[in-house]
Amino acid sequence: MQNDHPQDPSANDPNDPPAAPSRPTADDDVRETSGTSGTDAAAQARTARMRRRRRVLWLVLALVAVGAFAAWWALRPAGLPEGIASGNGRIEAIEIDIAAKIAGRVKEIYANEGDFVQAGQPVAKMDTAVLEAQREQAQAQVQRARIAVDTALTLVRQRTAEKKAADATVAQRKAELEAARKQLARSLELAPKGYVPRSTVDNDQASFEAARAAVAAAQAQAVAAAGAINQAQTQVVDARSAVVAAEASLRSIQADIDDSLLKAPRDGRVQYRVAQPGEVLAAGGTVLNMVDLSDVYMTFFLPTKQAGRVALGAEARLVLDAIPQYVIPARISFVEDVAQFTPKTVETQEEREKLMFRVKAQIDPELLRRHLSQVKTGLPGMAYVKLDARVPWPPELTAKVPQ
Repeated sequence: MQNDHPQDPSANDPNDPPAAPSRPTADDDVRETSGTSGTDAAAQARTARMRRRRRVLWLVLALVAVGAFAAWWALRPAGLPEGIASGNGRIEAIEIDIAAKIAGRVKEIYANEGDFVQAGQPVAKMDTAVLEAQREQAQAQVQRARIAVDTALTLVRQRTAEKKAADATVAQRKAELEAARKQLARSLELAPKGYVPRSTVDNDQASFEAARAAVAAAQAQAVAAAGAINQAQTQVVDARSAVVAAEASLRSIQADIDDSLLKAPRDGRVQYRVAQPGEVLAAGGTVLNMVDLSDVYMTFFLPTKQAGRVALGAEARLVLDAIPQYVIPARISFVEDVAQFTPKTVETQEEREKLMFRVKAQIDPELLRRHLSQVKTGLPGMAYVKLDARVPWPPELTAKVPQ
């Protein structure tokens, strides 16, 4: 049966050879080129943005460097005139440890770190219970010693009275001896004449001997009484010495009690609380550390040529990094006599010139008292010193202090 539909002339005949592959058209090339170009453009845009950012960053860094250089150039210190030397250093002050004189327990601390204290102000107190008990014992010993003195004085008065009685007895016995001697003389005168019997002479002789013995005995008692007085007076001296010793012991204990109230030795500022209430410290144990703000100075170093020209009392100027707008007047108070940076062997002139000597510039205590609350230690800065007193200070080193 025949097919009524006409055949498609484009249909492939199975017997025909295979068709050749089709060649890309112009439209296909346009589409491929457009996709590749879009990717490259995005990459180029990112690269351009990164390059612009780098250029901006380098520009900013260059501007910062130029600004820093300009600031340094504007603020750089002018060269010092001949006759003025400089060195860098730090503000320092004398540190004082407030410590317990004897071992004991910390009872109270009245000052905190950073507090300003005045000379004589109580800052801490040690426990004094044991010392107070010892004081009461010493007071009792003083009282006992004073009673011993009174007893010894009473004994002296008693022995003095006994001595007076002994002296009276001696006088009495001497009177009796004198009477017995006279009676014996009369008897001896009358006996040869027969007016007095021999027995009377013998009795008068015995009475005379007895009276003489009584005088000797009374004199011995008087000497013993004098010795008793000396002994009693010695007891008075001993008793008074005991009083002195007991009073000295009492004063020593009282001094320890007084020293248990720790006081600031000078005007200054408390730096550290080394101990806390309740801690037990050995003798000399530190409770607080303070700085003496009336003795503030800057330590700096100068080479040999300059240090050798610095005179004690020479004018100096201090400029601190924290307050560069102020110029603080000072005086040279110390120049080290031994170099600080000394090579092992110093043989040449060049090596000797490398030696550095420590110098201290002290700030006027009156100036410190006026600005006590602003005094800080540890601040770095520059010190300038006159090597020649005739050289004037440059304008930037004219003294200028806070008002």
